[in-house]
Amino acid sequence: MTTRIAMWSGPRNISTAMMRSFGSRADTVVVDEPLYAHYLAVTGIDHPGRAEIMASQPRRWEDVAGALTGPLPGDPAVYYQKHMTHHLLPAIGREWLGALTHAFLIRDPGHVVASYARVRGEPTLEDLGYPQQAEIFRAYGGPVVDAADVLRDPAGTLGRLCDALGIGFDPAMLAWPPGPRDDDGVWAPHWYASVWKSTGFAPYDPSPAEVPDRLRPLVEAARPYYDELALHRL
Repeated sequence: MTTRIAMWSGPRNISTAMMRSFGSRADTVVVDEPLYAHYLAVTGIDHPGRAEIMASQPRRWEDVAGALTGPLPGDPAVYYQKHMTHHLLPAIGREWLGALTHAFLIRDPGHVVASYARVRGEPTLEDLGYPQQAEIFRAYGGPVVDAADVLRDPAGTLGRLCDALGIGFDPAMLAWPPGPRDDDGVWAPHWYASVWKSTGFAPYDPSPAEVPDRLRPLVEAARPYYDELALHRL
């Protein structure tokens, strides 16, 4: 019986490193942002590699949902789905989510906004995915891990996460070889340079977030959603 883990994260988090971690398990198959093409098709947003992304994935959310909940070749023990919360657009049906085991990767909004502002000048609350993350958590629950806790103590935090998911911790999750993977999305050359150089989780950086003054209201708008999930972090 395959455990289908939907890991919900906002942008500018350690979501790709977390995918690497789970992908290092011998019993796990991973999929990288399967709703990305649908998100681009519906919103019309121009992201790097847009044409390649649109060609690499189904554009209909119904087709994506069917693949994520349907039969899998080889019946792996774990099917890890790396999801961006902002890809779960309002018009996407929610019924199929009940077939998944949900987990949540959160990060303090000050650090998210500071990082996001360096790549896109004026993010919105929906871009950051906090309301969508809270919506999924309220409906389905599931274990919550904070990126800061993962970086402070990878073995301990991942151990608690795996226990909560009922899959057992594998020390192979703590290290991986550098370079690209076949299961990376086609957008990887545009975004995954640091992950491709990595061999494990980066050290925790305690530096305070440097948020531009104009974006401080966005941090405060996101904080209640973050705080809601942070109360449940492992």
